[in-house]
Amino acid sequence: MTMTVKIKRAYEKPARADGKRFLIDALWPRGVKKEDLKIEAWLKELAPSTELRQWFHHDPAKWQEFQERYRRELRAKKDALEPLRQAAQRGTVTIVYSARDEEHNNAVVLQRVLEGK
Repeated sequence: MTMTVKIKRAYEKPARADGKRFLIDALWPRGVKKEDLKIEAWLKELAPSTELRQWFHHDPAKWQEFQERYRRELRAKKDALEPLRQAAQRGTVTIVYSARDEEHNNAVVLQRVLEGK
């Protein structure tokens, strides 16, 4: 079964094509009102651990190692992944994140995990 899993920054305007939207950061996006985010749920348990997030600090040089460590954390959180996986099997899902770097962030890794890559 093919899943449609998109990723989008929290600062981008929600769209109907986003389907069900899930915030996956540990911290609420700075300056964004809850009603403006239009999310189904805030799955903060899917965010990287504080230790991993602080170690990575969005440094592209650490990207490969971050992906491996974060995937390891996600494997330990299979139950937390389930609501997202189920929603993706029923329709389009958008993973919402707040990082500035659109290529090197936890949403990119989570999208690949859900798509089986």
